[in-house]
Amino acid sequence: MTLWKRLAGIAPALAPALVLAACAGGNYRPVSDNPVRIGPPYKVRGTTYVPAVDARYDMLGYASWYGSESGNRTANGERFRAKWITAAHTSLPLPSYVEVTSLQTGRTIVVRVNDRGPFAGRGRIIDLSRGAAEELGIRALGHAAVRVRVVDASEKDRARLRKGKPARERPMVPAGTLANLRAQLQATGF
Repeated sequence: MTLWKRLAGIAPALAPALVLAACAGGNYRPVSDNPVRIGPPYKVRGTTYVPAVDARYDMLGYASWYGSESGNRTANGERFRAKWITAAHTSLPLPSYVEVTSLQTGRTIVVRVNDRGPFAGRGRIIDLSRGAAEELGIRALGHAAVRVRVVDASEKDRARLRKGKPARERPMVPAGTLANLRAQLQATGF
């Protein structure tokens, strides 16, 4: 039997293994909500961050976005995909789900936190992926005033976000509420 005939005979058995090996490309962690990782305290540029569960997390500050790191590994081991609706946060468990509201437009989206950051910029509380920044309507701005709060996203929304799709559309925040949130942010000095 020639070498080619032997290879042709075993090729069907090897095909699934070769496909799985190609998909693993870099040994990235599969996109999953389990296990949730909190992690130990860590230091970046002289500042110590202490990851913790905070079901009442509700902050005003600024969001920036990032997207040129596509393909890199996120802090929880997944592949960063710039078009997906994800974000980086300094201390929330990975993954977490947060609602991000633009204080300029009142548009609100849910994002999946799977990375660490932001580590630059006074008052920045979240780094959005390019896809999340586009979904929120702040990509052209570079950074924007936002409200970020932890939410218990529905399993349907979680499943969509784990596949890189946006969660269901959320209602706009009323103008009066936006004015109040802007005043609160201004009072913090940011």
